[in-house]
Amino acid sequence: MGKIAINIATGSLQKDEIIVGIDLGTTNSLIAVIHPDTKQPIVLKEHDSTALVPSIIYIDEQNNAVVGEPAKPYLISAPQSTIFSIKRLIGKTYLDVKNSKLPFDYAFATDNENAPVQIKIGQNLYSAVQLSGLLLKELKQRGEHILKTTINKAVITVPAYFNDAQRQATRDAGSLAGLEVLRIINEPTAASLAYGIGATPDKDAQDVPKIIAVFDLGGGTFDISLLRLSGGVFEVLATNGNTALGGDDFDHAIVQHWKNTLQLGNPYLHEAALRLKAEEAKKALSTSDTYEGTLQAVTLKLTLPQLASLITPLIQQAIACCQLAMLDAGLTKADVNEVIMVGGSTRVALVKKMVAQYFEQPINDTINPDEVVALGAAIQADILAGNNKNILLLDVTPLSLGIETEGLLMDVLIPRNSKIPSTAAREYTTQLNGQVNMRISVYQGERDIVTDNRLLATINLKGIPAMPAGMAKVKITFILNADGILTVKATELRSGIAQVVEIKPQVGIDDETVEKMLLSAMQNAEADIAARALAEANTEGEQLLKTTEHFIQKNMQQLTPLEMQTTAAAMQALQLALTLKDKNLIQQKTAELNNTSAPYAERIMNAAVGQAMKGRAI
Repeated sequence: MGKIAINIATGSLQKDEIIVGIDLGTTNSLIAVIHPDTKQPIVLKEHDSTALVPSIIYIDEQNNAVVGEPAKPYLISAPQSTIFSIKRLIGKTYLDVKNSKLPFDYAFATDNENAPVQIKIGQNLYSAVQLSGLLLKELKQRGEHILKTTINKAVITVPAYFNDAQRQATRDAGSLAGLEVLRIINEPTAASLAYGIGATPDKDAQDVPKIIAVFDLGGGTFDISLLRLSGGVFEVLATNGNTALGGDDFDHAIVQHWKNTLQLGNPYLHEAALRLKAEEAKKALSTSDTYEGTLQAVTLKLTLPQLASLITPLIQQAIACCQLAMLDAGLTKADVNEVIMVGGSTRVALVKKMVAQYFEQPINDTINPDEVVALGAAIQADILAGNNKNILLLDVTPLSLGIETEGLLMDVLIPRNSKIPSTAAREYTTQLNGQVNMRISVYQGERDIVTDNRLLATINLKGIPAMPAGMAKVKITFILNADGILTVKATELRSGIAQVVEIKPQVGIDDETVEKMLLSAMQNAEADIAARALAEANTEGEQLLKTTEHFIQKNMQQLTPLEMQTTAAAMQALQLALTLKDKNLIQQKTAELNNTSAPYAERIMNAAVGQAMKGRAI
């Protein structure tokens, strides 16, 4: 069904539908667009100039979600109901994450280790896809609020080393948020787009071929991508990485250090509070040689050499991935013209130093590492909108795709680092006389034995004409689209019997479930809008009460008894309205308190200005 963009501010139709770029991050997420006047990518910022939305979700006892900055305090006050680092769970089973060294304060449902990860909050279960959908919905609403227009389409970034299941789960999350996901793009590739356009706007400069290394270390994932940029064509030569390596691991190492040296143990200090202090220490040591903080009367110290000893092994893991990518691309360090730093964790000075030492050249971090991926996603969105025809993006698949053959062997049809979109086909035959069915198991990975790789799907091709072993000819075709999502077609060439399957990994969400969730969202849209309006009215009323109380305490001597009396009555009326949870009543009493306090507030402010200007000439 087609969708029409409407400008919320004017009620008029939007001529060109906006396509946004979204960086769905482990620690923070943000949204970007192409500025209509400058044609340059910009991140969308609120009135207080904040662009980052913390990737944190708090679920209250009534199953209402609080997303972003307002959810942060609940990491300490309600840790079992507050979800962070959800990106590390998307597209994974409980078996994938149960051996994780990272502390998750929330509980997992463990009925089936091979089922999608589910988080238990109270009596309810939430999938990583649902929770990621809430983050994307918050970003969508944020963008609509800032742009004053509806947003229906988006380009979403993922780590280059995300597998098929994780990519499909990210697309499902976008659907739950009410977004048509036009493209899933690799984060390092998005970053290279941002640098390629922003750093070299001169077309002649773009025509000079160069090799770019994109070192992307975020809160929970790491990627290294090697690209060739020439004449507006971004060609990915190789990629490598680790979807379980990032700034969260730096924080965890600091927490363990404090626990070991100070012999702290639960519940003496809460894990979440200690983790936040570790993040604070990590940031402080980017500009200082020592850190000292306190938590529950305990002094926490960390020096720059101590931090280096803790995180050097983790950075070395990232450097090892760089070595593998260079080997895959057939490049030497001398071939690399530029090293781009992406992701908030690249702010750590030791990371910059070790990467520069490995590539034997200075690094480039001139674009905000927190924003560069979203900016690149916005450029890709602009390309898809047909507004930028001078750029061609050639991405690659990070892992090999193949099928199981006799002896549990992996027969690769599409090798890793193949350009996408991509198609590959191969013919197979039956192994038994009279065989009428063939079981085709599709795997992703680099090991020769399929049991060491990841099973994506199993297809049963039925109705093969009975014939001697080796006579049937079955053609298996892999079609890998621009998002890196796979479709498999199996055809028996003699009879024409065929089956086509779009790989829907067991850890994704099927279309029926997505439709039900979207229907539920539409059915409850009115209630959701009402709840949001009430929350906004509550916040405004509570802030006004605090401001008025502070003003009265500071200027009590300048108020008349009648002003004190009428203000107290108005404040009591607003407090009562807040307890009744009536939006209209809250707004009415807020306006009444404003009207009551405005005259004397203006009088006192004028007097203060007059006193300050006394004896001065203007």
